[in-house]
Amino acid sequence: MTGPLSGVRVLDLTTVLLGPYCTLLLGDLGADVIKIEPPQGDSTRFIGPTRSRGMGGVFLNVGRNKRSCVIDLKKPEAISVLQRLLATADVLVYNMRPAAMKRLGITYDWAKSVNPRIIYCGAVGFGEEGPYAGRPAFDDIIQAASGIAAYQERLSGSPTYFATAVADKVTGLFAANAVLAALYNRQSTGRGQKIDVPMFETMVAFMMAEHITGTAFEPPLGPPYYSRILSPNRRPYRTADGYIAVLPYNDRQWARFFEVIGRPELAKDPRYADMAARTENIDSLYEILADVMRGRPSREWLRLLEESDIPSVEMRRPEDLVNDPHLQATSFFSIVEHESEGSIRMMAPTVRFSETETTIRHLAPRLGQHTVEVLEEAGVGRPEIAALRERKVVWSEDDLSGSAAAAGEG
Repeated sequence: MTGPLSGVRVLDLTTVLLGPYCTLLLGDLGADVIKIEPPQGDSTRFIGPTRSRGMGGVFLNVGRNKRSCVIDLKKPEAISVLQRLLATADVLVYNMRPAAMKRLGITYDWAKSVNPRIIYCGAVGFGEEGPYAGRPAFDDIIQAASGIAAYQERLSGSPTYFATAVADKVTGLFAANAVLAALYNRQSTGRGQKIDVPMFETMVAFMMAEHITGTAFEPPLGPPYYSRILSPNRRPYRTADGYIAVLPYNDRQWARFFEVIGRPELAKDPRYADMAARTENIDSLYEILADVMRGRPSREWLRLLEESDIPSVEMRRPEDLVNDPHLQATSFFSIVEHESEGSIRMMAPTVRFSETETTIRHLAPRLGQHTVEVLEEAGVGRPEIAALRERKVVWSEDDLSGSAAAAGEG
């Protein structure tokens, strides 16, 4: 079996995490992702410890199911090389600023003239119609601009960022989803199109999905805060010997929970009798939950809660996940042999299809590993490739290894 996007070719002009996460998802679904990199490589290659230069742990996972082709897009000749690749592609994804794409000559109008069926997807910081258009943006910038840091301030007393690059990854998900929709539309219309996926607007929509609350009305009926999410007592709860997460949610679950803790009368307390009342009094309710959890060991609580069908789980620490029994049973982590990096740990694609399997077909490529192969597939002859390499318009892995060694980096 092959993935549902088998036969779709993606030109990946992305860097850092947002764009590479989008194209990772497309690659896992079976697309042939050609990662166009500058001679210095995508910066994501250098996050975390490495066994060899440019092959860090983050890249080993987000770089899978991609082929690396090094083109120096700043060279005037590069546009003709990219043109030939574009003619064979279905999708082009980028996350540099639109002004930079324009300077390079890689505009939608140009792409459409080369390939009218192309889907041209740009993941940018801010929508092009607003006053913030063109501003540089990374994950931290968007977390601050979209209200995330301020929501965290209500919990901790000072503005903080989520402990994950949430804006990058969520926007990458939105971009991948948009590409899939455009591919579906092209199937029936035959036409490609331009897609803009702005980080700022995407994350405001993401955060406000539950927090819009009173501001959904005009004039507002209340502030843009969902009180349950912002309760200081909403957290993993300390037990007699550890921490567990527990979340009774609907009326029946809360009634069963009150039975389990020996406080059945709370089910009739007007403060906690239904969803609206619990939301209004969530801090005191969660305080009761936090206090009672300290009285028993985690294992005992988990048994009692499971018997009552109340959602609960022991808190996992990141270093515990590799040995998590569920992740082991589902083969989420696997140890594979990379041809240059040795034994590495991979995370499996999380979506399963019954008829079109998602697989890891290619491990993360070395910089320039597939330059010659990709150009030949686009119809560029070996003599021309050699000339382009000589003029440093394109670089193979061998060219880059020699350059690094000459610079004392190999």
